[in-house]
Amino acid sequence: MFTGIIEHVGTIGAAQHRHDASVLEVELGPLADGTRLGDSICTDGICLTVTALEAGRARFDVSAETRRKSTIPSWAAGRQVNLERALRVGDRLGGHLVGGHVDGVGRLLERRREGDGERLVFVLPDGGAVKVVEKGSVAIDGVSLTCWDCRGARFAVAVVPHTLAHTTLGGMRAGTPVNLEMDPVGRWVERLLKGD
Repeated sequence: MFTGIIEHVGTIGAAQHRHDASVLEVELGPLADGTRLGDSICTDGICLTVTALEAGRARFDVSAETRRKSTIPSWAAGRQVNLERALRVGDRLGGHLVGGHVDGVGRLLERRREGDGERLVFVLPDGGAVKVVEKGSVAIDGVSLTCWDCRGARFAVAVVPHTLAHTTLGGMRAGTPVNLEMDPVGRWVERLLKGD
């Protein structure tokens, strides 16, 4: 479990892709200290398990299902990714509960200055796999944000200067695909209402 409060922006050191799996190596920076084999690290919103560690770089083996639901197939060496270590009992929950289980891939539609921060507008993926509600939480590439101006398949988020400076959202351009995870509470409510 994660909070969507990014600890570090890391860099993909290597990425190998096959039709059914991927192997990634990620430079952890300061997160390398204390990280062990088997630890979970949320990487651009995706919960990945550390399968090897060497010289501050973690290796992650990625399943076919994770590849289908996320932006991982397009990742290459040099890409920057948002990183967060798993919560420990007693940690602060500064964002919202994030599972690292991507529901689908959306896209940044537009961005514009708003006060000291920015207003980013995203479009949801087709098929209704991701749902957002006004003032509800969403994880965008692992960053915990609050939805507003929800209209059909579009929604906006307000991003403060600190978040722009300390996550990959600051350099994101219109058209960029993003990993989206809807609020887990909303996911359970939806399932209960459907009677699944």
